[in-house]
Amino acid sequence: MKALRLYAAVGARAHLARHGLQPGDVSCIPAAAGGPKGLILGRLDRFLFSQWLPGSRQPVDVVGASIGAWRMATACLDNCDAAFARLERDYIAQHYELAPGQKRPSPARVSEQFGANLHAFYGGRMGEVLEHPRYRLHIITSRGRHVLGREGRWRTPLGYAGAFFANTIRRKALGGWLERVVFSSSTPTTEPCDLPFGTHDFRTRQLALNEANFMPALQASCSIPFVLEPVTHIPGAPSGCYWDGGITDYHLHLHYTTPPGRAPGLVLYPHFQKAVVPGWLDKSLTWRHGPTGALDRMLVLAPNPEWVRSLPNGKLPDRTDFTRYGADLAGRMKAWNTAVSESQRLADEFAQWLDKPSLDSVESL
Repeated sequence: MKALRLYAAVGARAHLARHGLQPGDVSCIPAAAGGPKGLILGRLDRFLFSQWLPGSRQPVDVVGASIGAWRMATACLDNCDAAFARLERDYIAQHYELAPGQKRPSPARVSEQFGANLHAFYGGRMGEVLEHPRYRLHIITSRGRHVLGREGRWRTPLGYAGAFFANTIRRKALGGWLERVVFSSSTPTTEPCDLPFGTHDFRTRQLALNEANFMPALQASCSIPFVLEPVTHIPGAPSGCYWDGGITDYHLHLHYTTPPGRAPGLVLYPHFQKAVVPGWLDKSLTWRHGPTGALDRMLVLAPNPEWVRSLPNGKLPDRTDFTRYGADLAGRMKAWNTAVSESQRLADEFAQWLDKPSLDSVESL
């Protein structure tokens, strides 16, 4: 494989050695925050959800933060292949007109347009997502506490400065500033489905996802601080400011477990890199980037860094491209479309590996 790399934790590797990999082995699929980087995984998503996983019947928990939440909600739509294709087109084509002298759009403007895009995308189709017969959707958001409980010109930057320093000392200390709030698909009794991960690692609250709070919860999970406004007044949720789920759970380095009553399964993780970073504020804290026992049954599918260097600008699409290309929308769209087109190789190589799985191609996570 030239474009794709496979990384297995100890438990996942033992499973592959004994059984190989079948669609019925998967119990959970996480999807990371990371903005435009998530575009590189769209073709893998389409293969997994429209071609491979339909060959099994077990329930699958799909967990997402930020663009990962958008991807996993899309996986729950009928004809998800076409829905993923639309997500790809819509995300690449997004554009915010700037007023004269303005260097970037205001958070209010971005939030307004993004919310309209979500309504256009999921309007009239929320039932497909919430009532999917197999997939249990979990949308992760970050709810501000104390000084971050309300937005303000000085409160928000001071609050995030405090959160940064607290997190540097100890990840759990971040819970004094933000809490993980998970909106989960409901059971027939309207209770949220069991989480596919433990919550002892970080302050966590779980709420039922329904038609009243689906849109604001999904927008909150994508609301990057200082780029979009936080979402407030989510129906059925405690008051406060809800921001991007990637702040607390950037790459979903969670203590994965199998919900009660289900056979243990693997965590299959299409990701844009090998490292599974806990929170957004941990990006520079490299000592937190290594694998832990929490990921024991995880198999990561990620692009080969050498292949990434062959893409436009020698990297994955990312938010710096908005500044790099500025008003050159056509230039940015061309670069991103090229990268996404090339990413078909990730799906093709994984399909080929599934036909003849070999541990020789699987590296340690």
